Amino acid sequence: MGIYEELVARGLIAQVTNETEIREMINAGKATFYIGFDCTADSLTAGHFMALTLMKRLQMAGNKPIALIGGGTTMIGDPSGRTDMRKMLTKEDIEHNAACFKKQMERFIEFGEGKAQMVNNADWLLDLNYVNLLREVGACFSVNNMLRAECYKQRMEKGLSFLEFNYMIMQSYDFYYLYQHYGCNMQFGGDDQWSNMLGGTELIRKKLGKDAHCLTITLLTDSQGKKMGKTAGNAVWLDANKTSPFEFYQYWRNVADSDVLKCIRMLTFLPLEQIDEMDGWEGEQLNRAKEILAWELTKMVHGESEADKAQNAARALFSAGVSDENMPTTTLSEADLKDGSIDVISLLTACKLAASRSEARKLIQGGGVSVNDEKVSDIYLSFSAEQLKEGLHIRKGKKAHHKVLL
Repeated sequence: MGIYEELVARGLIAQVTNETEIREMINAGKATFYIGFDCTADSLTAGHFMALTLMKRLQMAGNKPIALIGGGTTMIGDPSGRTDMRKMLTKEDIEHNAACFKKQMERFIEFGEGKAQMVNNADWLLDLNYVNLLREVGACFSVNNMLRAECYKQRMEKGLSFLEFNYMIMQSYDFYYLYQHYGCNMQFGGDDQWSNMLGGTELIRKKLGKDAHCLTITLLTDSQGKKMGKTAGNAVWLDANKTSPFEFYQYWRNVADSDVLKCIRMLTFLPLEQIDEMDGWEGEQLNRAKEILAWELTKMVHGESEADKAQNAARALFSAGVSDENMPTTTLSEADLKDGSIDVISLLTACKLAASRSEARKLIQGGGVSVNDEKVSDIYLSFSAEQLKEGLHIRKGKKAHHKVLL
């Protein structure tokens, strides 16, 4: 089985422009491909896993990845899948986020001479002359075709800004520039990016001729990726300071039964033969599969030692019902208290177990919060400094556990 056939077997491929050519190039290790990452935060999330592991698989098969940091496109904002306009970031914010991305990507991809490259599209997009761009690139795009693209349809209902309308042109220009200056002959992205990516292919063909070599696109399926990266309204980050290794492990340990084998296929490097043997697993065996998934991904991001700690903590927590030193912990100060105490709603938001006070209130009223193994029903319940010094064990639902100390 070649690497392309493995990607198909793992459920990663959604759409391609020329399957025969793509298969031959990837299997022969002759693809120089890019995946773009817009720097909208200072950490990658669990939702980026599919792209990162894909780059690693292809590099292991001899292909050359280009990690494209969207320092320029982030200043516009991708409208795909959005009902509102993205927050405008400063150039300084974007540069900081890009530096954070690079550190995290190095855990997955080997960079260096003749290996993977990391480039930033700010290096060419920010210096473009607007009139020259209109003449060189704008003439290659049909507004009618652009308006029919899926990436714009949702935004059209509430109003699509001209700023966002330019995103497809910028992304297409990226592929055109990388093709000319880096020998990039292939691009990968989520299936919500299909229209944008086709724009890049068409731009190259119109500018360099229909026979321009290796203008193929393959599309990484993103339907599962959209489910990843968020839980209870909060992002699941790859940065241990934002999502602890225990919380990260617990996120994957708690995936739905229907998703666990799909995630193992898509995201881990376990042999397909081993995964196929899990197909018939049920009950406790599925819980074992979830442990395998959680441990493998936590090891990939945080290292084997942290993965072991997280797994041991989770097993101790659920088998014995006791707290563990590796449980996520929030430490409050006297400044967080009001008149020497803190109410339960403020406590939940301080621990980031609820994204807002209204969400915390709904959790309590729905019977979803326990403190020290006692269900909380009073939204006005408060805890004193003395109680906090002894430590509180908060449980949200059945699976989210948290310690609070003063």
